[in-house]
Amino acid sequence: MTARSHQADPSRFFPIPIPLYPSPHTQSTDSLGVGHSHRPRRPQPTSPPGDRMAERERKRKRAAEEWERRKRGRKREKERQVGWTSDPVEALGEDVMGRVMEFLDARSVARCTAVSCAWRGVAADNRLWAPMSRITKEDLCDHAWEYRFTIAAPDYWRNLDPSWKHTGPPMRRYFHPDGYHSADPHDAVWGGHECTYTVITSFVDDGQIREHYVRINRWPPMKVSRKDDWSWELSNHMYRYNSIPDSHRKGCTGPLFPVW
Repeated sequence: MTARSHQADPSRFFPIPIPLYPSPHTQSTDSLGVGHSHRPRRPQPTSPPGDRMAERERKRKRAAEEWERRKRGRKREKERQVGWTSDPVEALGEDVMGRVMEFLDARSVARCTAVSCAWRGVAADNRLWAPMSRITKEDLCDHAWEYRFTIAAPDYWRNLDPSWKHTGPPMRRYFHPDGYHSADPHDAVWGGHECTYTVITSFVDDGQIREHYVRINRWPPMKVSRKDDWSWELSNHMYRYNSIPDSHRKGCTGPLFPVW
């Protein structure tokens, strides 16, 4: 037997290292034997945290709005199946409800504004409140009126007003159906002269009131307004009239009252 010389194999002592991460250009085979290359993924753009929170908030609001829309749709569908709705505004419409509210007094219409948004849209219409804020001859005659001077009046006239000097109650004025205007006896301001009154109202094309005032003789006109307690007030820069509650009289507006 011939002795052979054996050359040492370096791989036996120094194994070839296997890379942990494949090269971007090396090929590999999956379980089906299909080769594919390992290429680095392109980094995805990231948005700031504030933008992500805003986007989540928008999605939440859209989801809530969609839920409310579907809820209203289910409610309307159920009402259509039943054939009637619990809200008269939806059942009759705003025009019909406006006609119905025309027969109500001011206090009832004011309460209707607190029912819902739909009711408020109907009850707050100027077409309902304009006639209630327009005074008539009957309104003038159905009340006794307190008469006071304003601070713009001359000192001579204010000194004749007991309410300014706090020496007595305010002076009183009265309107009569025949157009005559009178005061209490021994009224220092009245003087016993003849007075008449007129109610002036002008409209524009769409039925809105353009001017509305009360005038006594040729004195400055007095604009008409309602106070918070729904009493009348006639006023100009010199003096003002305030209606007195007269619930004891038939056909009058009654005592002063708040809306609620």
